[in-house]
Amino acid sequence: MVTRLIESRIRRSKKSLMLLGARQVGKSTLMRSLGPDVVINLADEALYLGYAKDPERLKRELAALRKTSLVLIDEVQRVPALLNTVQAVLDEGATHRFLLTGSSARKLKRGGANLLPGRIVLEHLDPLTIWELGDAFDLERALCVGMLPGVYLDADEGDAVLETYASVYLREEIQAEAVLRDIGSYARFLDTAAATNGDWVNYAKLASDSEIAKETLRRYYQVLEDTLIAFRLPSFSPAASTRRVTQRERILLFDIGVRNALVGQHRHAPSPTQRGHLFEQWLILQCLAYARALRLPWKLSSYRTDGGAEVDLVIDTGRELIGIECKAGRQVTRSQLSGLRSLAEVAHRPLHKWIAYTGDKEQRFDGDFEAIPYRQLLLERLPELAARTN
Repeated sequence: MVTRLIESRIRRSKKSLMLLGARQVGKSTLMRSLGPDVVINLADEALYLGYAKDPERLKRELAALRKTSLVLIDEVQRVPALLNTVQAVLDEGATHRFLLTGSSARKLKRGGANLLPGRIVLEHLDPLTIWELGDAFDLERALCVGMLPGVYLDADEGDAVLETYASVYLREEIQAEAVLRDIGSYARFLDTAAATNGDWVNYAKLASDSEIAKETLRRYYQVLEDTLIAFRLPSFSPAASTRRVTQRERILLFDIGVRNALVGQHRHAPSPTQRGHLFEQWLILQCLAYARALRLPWKLSSYRTDGGAEVDLVIDTGRELIGIECKAGRQVTRSQLSGLRSLAEVAHRPLHKWIAYTGDKEQRFDGDFEAIPYRQLLLERLPELAARTN
Protein backbone atom coordinates (compact mmCIF):
# COMPACT_ATOMS: atom_id res chain seq x y z
CA MET A 1 0.00 0.00 0.00
CA VAL A 2 1.23 3.50 -0.84
CA THR A 3 2.02 5.46 2.32
CA ARG A 4 -0.32 8.47 2.42
CA LEU A 5 0.65 11.96 3.58
CA ILE A 6 -1.84 11.88 6.45
CA GLU A 7 -0.99 8.35 7.54
CA SER A 8 1.61 9.03 10.23
CA ARG A 9 -0.65 11.63 11.85
CA ILE A 10 -3.70 9.40 12.05
CA ARG A 11 -1.60 6.49 13.33
CA ARG A 12 -0.34 8.69 16.19
CA SER A 13 -3.79 10.00 17.01
CA LYS A 14 -5.65 8.66 20.04
CA LYS A 15 -8.86 10.42 19.05
CA SER A 16 -11.79 9.13 17.05
CA LEU A 17 -11.49 10.15 13.38
CA MET A 18 -13.78 11.00 10.50
CA LEU A 19 -12.09 10.69 7.11
CA LEU A 20 -13.86 12.44 4.24
CA GLY A 21 -13.00 12.02 0.58
CA ALA A 22 -14.49 11.13 -2.78
CA ARG A 23 -15.15 7.49 -3.61
CA GLN A 24 -12.10 5.37 -4.48
CA VAL A 25 -9.43 7.71 -3.05
CA GLY A 26 -8.34 4.99 -0.58
CA LYS A 27 -10.26 5.83 2.61
CA SER A 28 -11.27 2.26 3.46
CA THR A 29 -7.83 0.86 2.68
CA LEU A 30 -6.16 3.42 4.92
CA MET A 31 -8.57 2.96 7.81
CA ARG A 32 -8.47 -0.83 7.62
CA SER A 33 -4.67 -0.66 7.82
CA LEU A 34 -5.11 0.67 11.38
CA GLY A 35 -6.40 -2.75 12.43
CA PRO A 36 -9.98 -2.07 13.58
CA ASP A 37 -11.56 -4.69 15.85
CA VAL A 38 -15.05 -4.10 14.45
CA VAL A 39 -15.81 -3.22 10.81
CA ILE A 40 -19.23 -1.99 9.73
CA ASN A 41 -19.28 -1.49 5.97
CA LEU A 42 -22.44 0.38 5.07
CA ALA A 43 -21.76 -0.20 1.37
CA ASP A 44 -23.04 -3.71 2.15
CA GLU A 45 -26.75 -3.43 1.40
CA ALA A 46 -27.86 -5.82 4.14
CA LEU A 47 -25.89 -3.97 6.82
CA TYR A 48 -27.08 -0.64 5.49
CA LEU A 49 -30.74 -1.65 5.69
CA GLY A 50 -30.30 -3.09 9.17
CA TYR A 51 -28.72 0.03 10.66
CA ALA A 52 -31.00 2.39 8.72
CA LYS A 53 -34.03 0.74 10.35
CA ASP A 54 -32.45 0.63 13.80
CA PRO A 55 -29.48 3.01 14.41
CA GLU A 56 -29.61 2.20 18.15
CA ARG A 57 -28.50 -1.32 17.25
CA LEU A 58 -24.93 -0.03 17.16
CA LYS A 59 -25.09 1.07 20.79
CA ARG A 60 -26.36 -2.33 21.90
CA GLU A 61 -23.67 -4.14 19.92
CA LEU A 62 -20.92 -1.98 21.45
CA ALA A 63 -22.32 -2.56 24.95
CA ALA A 64 -21.95 -6.30 24.37
CA LEU A 65 -18.25 -6.06 23.55
CA ARG A 66 -15.98 -7.39 26.26
CA LYS A 67 -13.06 -5.09 25.55
CA THR A 68 -12.35 -1.55 24.42
CA SER A 69 -12.44 -1.69 20.65
CA LEU A 70 -11.43 0.24 17.56
CA VAL A 71 -14.62 0.52 15.50
CA LEU A 72 -14.64 1.33 11.77
CA ILE A 73 -17.87 2.55 10.18
CA ASP A 74 -17.37 2.80 6.43
CA GLU A 75 -19.52 5.15 4.29
CA VAL A 76 -21.26 6.58 7.34
CA GLN A 77 -23.14 9.14 5.22
CA ARG A 78 -25.50 6.32 4.20
CA VAL A 79 -26.94 6.28 7.75
CA PRO A 80 -26.29 9.77 9.22
CA ALA A 81 -28.25 8.87 12.36
CA LEU A 82 -25.36 6.62 13.41
CA LEU A 83 -23.35 9.74 14.23
CA ASN A 84 -25.83 10.56 16.99
CA THR A 85 -25.34 7.07 18.37
CA VAL A 86 -21.56 7.52 18.24
CA GLN A 87 -21.90 10.79 20.12
CA ALA A 88 -24.05 9.17 22.78
CA VAL A 89 -21.50 6.38 23.25
CA LEU A 90 -18.65 8.90 23.56
CA ASP A 91 -20.61 11.16 25.93
CA GLU A 92 -21.36 8.24 28.22
CA GLY A 93 -17.64 7.72 28.75
CA ALA A 94 -17.15 4.58 26.69
CA THR A 95 -13.51 4.08 25.76
CA HIS A 96 -14.19 2.74 22.28
CA ARG A 97 -12.43 4.64 19.51
CA PHE A 98 -14.22 5.25 16.23
CA LEU A 99 -12.94 5.46 12.66
CA LEU A 100 -15.55 6.87 10.29
CA THR A 101 -15.35 7.35 6.54
CA GLY A 102 -17.68 9.37 4.33
CA SER A 103 -17.91 10.47 0.73
CA SER A 104 -20.82 12.91 0.87
CA ALA A 105 -21.13 15.95 3.08
CA ARG A 106 -24.46 16.48 1.32
CA LYS A 107 -26.04 13.35 2.75
CA LEU A 108 -24.67 14.11 6.19
CA LYS A 109 -26.12 17.63 6.10
CA ARG A 110 -29.43 16.48 4.63
CA GLY A 111 -29.70 13.81 7.28
CA GLY A 112 -29.22 16.39 10.03
CA ALA A 113 -26.05 14.60 11.08
CA ASN A 114 -24.14 15.71 14.13
CA LEU A 115 -20.53 16.05 12.98
CA LEU A 116 -19.33 15.65 16.56
CA PRO A 117 -17.40 18.90 17.07
CA GLY A 118 -14.83 18.58 19.84
CA ARG A 119 -15.27 14.79 20.01
CA ILE A 120 -13.77 13.69 16.72
CA VAL A 121 -10.92 14.75 14.45
CA LEU A 122 -11.88 15.56 10.87
CA GLU A 123 -9.43 14.50 8.15
CA HIS A 124 -9.58 14.67 4.36
CA LEU A 125 -8.10 12.25 1.83
CA ASP A 126 -7.43 13.21 -1.80
CA PRO A 127 -6.27 11.04 -4.71
CA LEU A 128 -2.61 10.04 -4.80
CA THR A 129 0.06 12.73 -4.87
CA ILE A 130 3.59 13.02 -6.17
CA TRP A 131 4.90 13.02 -2.57
CA GLU A 132 3.27 9.65 -1.91
CA LEU A 133 4.33 7.99 -5.16
CA GLY A 134 7.93 9.18 -5.15
CA ASP A 135 9.97 7.55 -7.93
CA ALA A 136 6.89 5.66 -9.12
CA PHE A 137 5.26 8.90 -10.28
CA ASP A 138 4.74 9.29 -14.03
CA LEU A 139 3.44 12.67 -15.19
CA GLU A 140 2.16 11.42 -18.54
CA ARG A 141 0.10 8.68 -16.86
CA ALA A 142 -1.24 11.15 -14.28
CA LEU A 143 -2.36 13.58 -17.01
CA CYS A 144 -4.11 10.76 -18.87
CA VAL A 145 -5.80 8.54 -16.25
CA GLY A 146 -5.50 10.69 -13.13
CA MET A 147 -4.44 9.58 -9.67
CA LEU A 148 -7.19 7.51 -8.11
CA PRO A 149 -5.23 4.62 -6.51
CA GLY A 150 -7.24 1.84 -8.15
CA VAL A 151 -6.77 3.47 -11.55
CA TYR A 152 -3.23 4.85 -11.46
CA LEU A 153 -1.69 1.71 -9.90
CA ASP A 154 -3.53 -0.73 -12.20
CA ALA A 155 -1.84 -0.68 -15.60
CA ASP A 156 -4.05 -3.50 -16.88
CA GLU A 157 -7.60 -2.54 -15.94
CA GLY A 158 -7.31 1.02 -14.65
CA ASP A 159 -9.00 2.41 -17.76
CA ALA A 160 -12.04 0.20 -17.22
CA VAL A 161 -12.27 1.19 -13.55
CA LEU A 162 -12.17 4.85 -14.56
CA GLU A 163 -14.94 4.42 -17.10
CA THR A 164 -17.12 2.74 -14.49
CA TYR A 165 -16.45 5.55 -12.04
CA ALA A 166 -17.48 8.21 -14.57
CA SER A 167 -20.50 6.40 -15.99
CA VAL A 168 -21.94 4.65 -12.96
CA TYR A 169 -20.93 6.73 -9.98
CA LEU A 170 -21.03 10.26 -11.36
CA ARG A 171 -23.86 9.83 -13.82
CA GLU A 172 -26.10 7.53 -11.77
CA GLU A 173 -25.29 7.50 -8.05
CA ILE A 174 -24.70 11.25 -7.68
CA GLN A 175 -27.83 11.92 -9.66
CA ALA A 176 -29.84 9.59 -7.44
CA GLU A 177 -28.34 10.97 -4.24
CA ALA A 178 -29.10 14.55 -5.15
CA VAL A 179 -32.66 13.71 -6.26
CA LEU A 180 -32.03 15.30 -9.65
CA ARG A 181 -35.23 14.97 -11.62
CA ASP A 182 -34.07 16.17 -15.04
CA ILE A 183 -31.75 13.40 -16.19
CA GLY A 184 -31.07 15.04 -19.53
CA SER A 185 -29.94 18.38 -18.12
CA TYR A 186 -27.71 16.69 -15.51
CA ALA A 187 -26.05 14.59 -18.23
CA ARG A 188 -25.39 17.74 -20.28
CA PHE A 189 -24.11 19.47 -17.17
CA LEU A 190 -21.52 16.76 -16.47
CA ASP A 191 -20.25 17.00 -20.03
CA THR A 192 -20.08 20.78 -19.72
CA ALA A 193 -18.38 20.67 -16.32
CA ALA A 194 -15.72 18.32 -17.68
CA ALA A 195 -15.14 20.26 -20.89
CA THR A 196 -14.79 23.58 -19.01
CA ASN A 197 -12.93 22.12 -16.04
CA GLY A 198 -10.69 24.74 -14.46
CA ASP A 199 -12.01 27.61 -16.60
CA TRP A 200 -13.29 30.85 -15.09
CA VAL A 201 -16.99 30.19 -14.59
CA ASN A 202 -19.35 32.38 -16.58
CA TYR A 203 -22.76 31.08 -15.57
CA ALA A 204 -24.63 33.11 -18.19
CA LYS A 205 -22.53 31.70 -21.04
CA LEU A 206 -22.66 28.16 -19.66
CA ALA A 207 -26.43 28.41 -19.34
CA SER A 208 -26.73 29.54 -22.94
CA ASP A 209 -24.37 26.88 -24.30
CA SER A 210 -25.86 23.99 -22.30
CA GLU A 211 -29.49 25.14 -22.32
CA ILE A 212 -29.60 24.76 -18.54
CA ALA A 213 -30.87 27.57 -16.30
CA LYS A 214 -28.19 29.47 -14.36
CA GLU A 215 -29.64 28.59 -10.97
CA THR A 216 -29.81 24.93 -11.96
CA LEU A 217 -26.15 25.05 -12.98
CA ARG A 218 -25.23 26.56 -9.62
CA ARG A 219 -27.18 23.82 -7.85
CA TYR A 220 -25.50 21.08 -9.87
CA TYR A 221 -22.05 22.47 -9.10
CA GLN A 222 -23.00 22.59 -5.42
CA VAL A 223 -23.97 18.92 -5.60
CA LEU A 224 -20.51 18.06 -6.98
CA GLU A 225 -18.86 20.12 -4.25
CA ASP A 226 -20.95 18.53 -1.49
CA THR A 227 -20.14 15.06 -2.77
CA LEU A 228 -16.43 15.98 -2.80
CA ILE A 229 -16.19 15.62 -6.60
CA ALA A 230 -15.28 19.27 -7.22
CA PHE A 231 -13.84 22.25 -5.42
CA ARG A 232 -13.95 26.00 -5.97
CA LEU A 233 -10.88 28.13 -6.53
CA PRO A 234 -11.88 31.72 -5.75
CA SER A 235 -10.53 34.85 -7.37
CA PHE A 236 -7.55 36.48 -5.67
CA SER A 237 -8.62 39.64 -3.87
CA PRO A 238 -5.93 42.27 -3.31
CA ALA A 239 -6.31 44.40 -0.19
CA ALA A 240 -6.67 47.54 -2.29
CA SER A 241 -6.16 48.14 -5.98
CA THR A 242 -7.21 50.38 -8.81
CA ARG A 243 -6.81 47.41 -11.16
CA ARG A 244 -10.08 45.64 -11.94
CA VAL A 245 -9.80 42.03 -10.80
CA THR A 246 -12.41 39.48 -11.86
CA GLN A 247 -14.78 38.26 -9.17
CA ARG A 248 -15.53 34.98 -10.91
CA GLU A 249 -14.37 31.61 -9.61
CA ARG A 250 -12.86 28.49 -11.10
CA ILE A 251 -14.29 25.03 -10.38
CA LEU A 252 -12.11 21.94 -10.74
CA LEU A 253 -13.10 18.29 -10.65
CA PHE A 254 -11.09 16.48 -8.00
CA ASP A 255 -9.19 14.21 -10.40
CA ILE A 256 -7.85 14.74 -13.92
CA GLY A 257 -8.61 11.15 -14.95
CA VAL A 258 -12.28 11.48 -13.99
CA ARG A 259 -12.44 14.65 -16.06
CA ASN A 260 -10.86 12.87 -19.02
CA ALA A 261 -13.20 9.88 -18.72
CA LEU A 262 -16.25 12.14 -18.82
CA VAL A 263 -15.12 13.57 -22.17
CA GLY A 264 -13.74 10.27 -23.48
CA GLN A 265 -10.06 11.30 -23.49
CA HIS A 266 -8.58 8.88 -20.97
CA ARG A 267 -7.37 6.20 -23.39
CA HIS A 268 -4.95 8.32 -25.39
CA ALA A 269 -2.34 10.98 -24.75
CA PRO A 270 -3.65 14.57 -24.71
CA SER A 271 -2.86 16.99 -27.52
CA PRO A 272 -0.27 19.73 -26.78
CA THR A 273 -3.03 22.25 -26.03
CA GLN A 274 -4.94 19.81 -23.83
CA ARG A 275 -1.72 18.84 -22.07
CA GLY A 276 -1.09 22.44 -21.04
CA HIS A 277 -4.53 22.78 -19.48
CA LEU A 278 -4.31 19.38 -17.77
CA PHE A 279 -0.85 20.10 -16.37
CA GLU A 280 -2.11 23.35 -14.85
CA GLN A 281 -5.14 21.66 -13.29
CA TRP A 282 -3.07 18.73 -12.03
CA LEU A 283 -0.53 20.99 -10.32
CA ILE A 284 -3.27 23.03 -8.64
CA LEU A 285 -4.88 19.82 -7.34
CA GLN A 286 -1.51 18.66 -6.00
CA CYS A 287 -1.01 21.90 -4.08
CA LEU A 288 -4.53 21.69 -2.66
CA ALA A 289 -4.01 18.08 -1.55
CA TYR A 290 -0.67 18.96 0.06
CA ALA A 291 -2.14 21.87 2.01
CA ARG A 292 -5.08 19.77 3.23
CA ALA A 293 -2.93 16.77 4.15
CA LEU A 294 -0.56 18.88 6.23
CA ARG A 295 -3.37 21.03 7.68
CA LEU A 296 -1.71 24.19 6.40
CA PRO A 297 -3.67 27.44 6.81
CA TRP A 298 -3.00 28.42 3.21
CA LYS A 299 -5.57 30.19 1.07
CA LEU A 300 -5.51 29.15 -2.58
CA SER A 301 -6.90 31.36 -5.34
CA SER A 302 -6.38 32.38 -8.97
CA TYR A 303 -5.67 35.84 -10.34
CA ARG A 304 -7.23 37.43 -13.40
CA THR A 305 -7.79 41.03 -14.40
CA ASP A 306 -10.45 42.35 -16.71
CA GLY A 307 -7.59 43.13 -19.08
CA GLY A 308 -6.72 39.44 -19.34
CA ALA A 309 -3.61 39.17 -17.14
CA GLU A 310 -3.68 35.82 -15.31
CA VAL A 311 -1.77 33.79 -12.73
CA ASP A 312 -2.86 30.18 -12.45
CA LEU A 313 -2.44 29.77 -8.69
CA VAL A 314 -1.85 32.15 -5.78
CA ILE A 315 -0.96 30.70 -2.39
CA ASP A 316 -1.41 33.03 0.59
CA THR A 317 0.37 31.58 3.63
CA GLY A 318 -0.60 34.47 5.88
CA ARG A 319 2.97 35.81 5.76
CA GLU A 320 3.79 35.75 2.06
CA LEU A 321 2.26 35.22 -1.36
CA ILE A 322 3.40 32.75 -3.98
CA GLY A 323 2.24 33.27 -7.53
CA ILE A 324 2.59 30.14 -9.67
CA GLU A 325 2.27 30.03 -13.45
CA CYS A 326 2.06 26.49 -14.88
CA LYS A 327 3.71 25.75 -18.23
CA ALA A 328 3.72 22.21 -19.63
CA GLY A 329 6.58 23.00 -22.01
CA ARG A 330 10.29 22.57 -21.44
CA GLN A 331 11.10 26.21 -22.29
CA VAL A 332 10.20 29.45 -20.53
CA THR A 333 10.32 32.91 -22.12
CA ARG A 334 10.00 36.45 -20.76
CA SER A 335 6.66 36.85 -22.51
CA GLN A 336 5.23 34.34 -20.03
CA LEU A 337 5.97 36.60 -17.05
CA SER A 338 3.25 39.20 -17.73
CA GLY A 339 0.66 37.71 -15.37
CA LEU A 340 3.13 37.56 -12.50
CA ARG A 341 4.18 41.17 -13.20
CA SER A 342 0.54 42.23 -12.97
CA LEU A 343 0.05 40.31 -9.72
CA ALA A 344 3.16 41.95 -8.25
CA GLU A 345 1.55 45.37 -8.72
CA VAL A 346 -1.40 44.50 -6.47
CA ALA A 347 0.22 42.04 -4.02
CA HIS A 348 -0.37 43.01 -0.38
CA ARG A 349 2.35 40.71 0.97
CA PRO A 350 5.88 39.80 -0.14
CA LEU A 351 5.45 37.93 -3.43
CA HIS A 352 7.44 35.00 -4.80
CA LYS A 353 7.08 34.75 -8.58
CA TRP A 354 7.38 31.13 -9.75
CA ILE A 355 6.85 29.39 -13.06
CA ALA A 356 6.40 25.61 -12.83
CA TYR A 357 7.56 23.92 -16.03
CA THR A 358 8.67 20.51 -17.28
CA GLY A 359 12.29 21.40 -18.00
CA ASP A 360 15.08 20.10 -15.77
CA LYS A 361 17.02 23.26 -14.85
CA GLU A 362 16.10 26.13 -12.57
CA GLN A 363 16.22 29.55 -14.25
CA ARG A 364 16.00 33.14 -13.02
CA PHE A 365 14.58 36.08 -14.99
CA ASP A 366 14.96 39.79 -14.22
CA GLY A 367 16.16 39.22 -10.69
CA ASP A 368 13.23 37.57 -8.93
CA PHE A 369 11.19 35.59 -11.48
CA GLU A 370 12.03 31.91 -11.05
CA ALA A 371 11.34 29.10 -13.53
CA ILE A 372 11.41 25.90 -11.48
CA PRO A 373 11.12 22.27 -12.65
CA TYR A 374 7.73 21.14 -11.38
CA ARG A 375 9.16 18.23 -9.37
CA GLN A 376 11.55 20.56 -7.58
CA LEU A 377 8.76 23.04 -6.94
CA LEU A 378 6.50 20.40 -5.41
CA LEU A 379 9.05 18.20 -3.63
CA GLU A 380 11.39 20.92 -2.35
CA ARG A 381 9.88 24.40 -2.53
CA LEU A 382 6.46 23.57 -1.12
CA PRO A 383 7.88 21.73 1.94
CA GLU A 384 10.18 24.72 2.55
CA LEU A 385 7.14 26.99 2.33
CA ALA A 386 5.24 24.74 4.75
CA ALA A 387 8.15 24.88 7.22
CA ARG A 388 8.10 28.69 7.09
CA THR A 389 4.35 28.69 7.59
CA ASN A 390 4.67 26.63 10.77
